[in-house]
Amino acid sequence: MKALRIHAFGGPEVLKMEDVPIPRPAADEVLVKVHATSINPIDWKIRKGASKGRFPITFPFTPGWDLSGVVEQAGSDVQRFKQGDEIYGRPDPTRNGTYAEYIVVRADEVNFKPQSVDHVHAAAIPLAGLTAWQGLFDQGQLRKGQRVLIQAASGGVGTFAVQFAHWKGAFVIGTTSEANIELVGALGADEVIDYQTENFEELLKDVDLVFDTLGGDVQKKSLLVLNNGGKLVTTVKPENQGEAEARDIVVKGYMAQSYPDQLGLLARLLDEGKFKPVISKIIGLDEVAEAHRASEQGHVRGKIAVKIV
Repeated sequence: MKALRIHAFGGPEVLKMEDVPIPRPAADEVLVKVHATSINPIDWKIRKGASKGRFPITFPFTPGWDLSGVVEQAGSDVQRFKQGDEIYGRPDPTRNGTYAEYIVVRADEVNFKPQSVDHVHAAAIPLAGLTAWQGLFDQGQLRKGQRVLIQAASGGVGTFAVQFAHWKGAFVIGTTSEANIELVGALGADEVIDYQTENFEELLKDVDLVFDTLGGDVQKKSLLVLNNGGKLVTTVKPENQGEAEARDIVVKGYMAQSYPDQLGLLARLLDEGKFKPVISKIIGLDEVAEAHRASEQGHVRGKIAVKIV
């Protein structure tokens, strides 16, 4: 099979297309023919070695942590899935990923694919969708009627977060660039701020929850708009704890987990029309290196999807 692998940490040029054996599933695993995956920041962070302390890997290594595909073979202990089932999920980041024609994944990491979309759109959901869902609801405890600020609202995680918060009945505020203001509003934001020309910390107050994927100065300034006792949930390093504690603000960092029940819930909500993945571009495996470069620049609208079959 074809797989895009790395043999050392480095720039996009270390990604090499190679012929490798099709893996065999263990008793608790399924072998999946990968139909599509997508690009996430974790892909290039691991490729660069920026996350080697957090995600230990062994070379040669195949990146990619979104999956939509068809079960080719189920391990002897797997009861839920059978050959031919369409599934999706976020595989374990420490194991070989989905920049490949086949992958083996543990059966308890995946669920049935949404029925209303193709594999390309399904593959755009798992990592970013789970990250947004868990950040807003598991970590942030967002409730109907609360005010939530979503930083980078037009990004891969942000586009899901806006839609989920709107579905919940929150008052949704999003930051983005001028080019994406209309998109963020259409996804359900009640107020959209152009970070290039406006200072959100001067315009906002009485926010109950900030959902941050940027860190740095944005995270620090976000504390200024929160109510005393509010929450800031971040996908990057949580900082400014002293300032937060002085105002009884909770600052929490987290990493999304692959929970099959949540994948099932997201599939149901998608099939009911409650949200949609935003895909800016569909590429092939041979274009992944260039997609990494675009993702590292930080201005991708929604997701870049990778069609393999």
